[in-house]
Order: sequence, then C-alpha cells, then structure tokens
Amino acid sequence: MAEHNDLGRKGEDKAVEYLIQKGFVILERNWRLKHWELDVICQKDRWLVVVEVKTRELPVERPDELLDFRKRQNIRRAADAYVKMSGCPLEVRFDLVLVIGTDMHIQHIEEAIQVFE
Repeated sequence: MAEHNDLGRKGEDKAVEYLIQKGFVILERNWRLKHWELDVICQKDRWLVVVEVKTRELPVERPDELLDFRKRQNIRRAADAYVKMSGCPLEVRFDLVLVIGTDMHIQHIEEAIQVFE
C-alpha cells in the first residue's frame, strides 16, 4: 500500500475514534456508489452527519481549499443517494474532520460545506 494511503487510513481511523468519543454513532465507513464515496456516515441527535476526512502531515491554513466545488457537489450527490437508498428521515449535515501531524491532532469543522459556500 502506498505511504499516503496508509496515512489516510490511519487518519480516518483516528477520526472515527474521535467521533465515537464525541457521541456519534458510526453507520457506514467508505460508503460507495458508482464513482462516489463518503468517508464516514454517522448519526448524532437528529442529524445524519456525512464526514469528509482529510489527513495531512502539516497544518492546513485554509481548510476550505480541501473541499473544492466538484468535491462538495459529489459529496452532496452521494449523500442524497444514501438518504434515498436507506430511507433515512434525518436532516443531513456535512462536516470536515482534519487529522494533522504525527500526533494526529483533530480539527472538526461542523457544517463545513455550508461554512465554505
């Protein structure tokens, strides 16, 4: 496995661990449909939360640059397909979890897509 893939997997594992500690219930990891993928789908309170996980070795000054227009569009479309397929009645929220550095520091940005619009 390529080194960046290994780092990404470790970062995603750390992000899921963090989400569970914060009271999120993990429903899916790496959910795929066609060419779309959602990193983590979870539930907290009345929300279905779609979480995009980004792992970086160095701090990110502009997290909004990690979710360009095409990525946001694909996340929205995939989430819509997931909701339709699962019949989930919850409101959907899109979060971004950054996992940064060798200590795997977590930065959680709620409603990331809406924040960066």
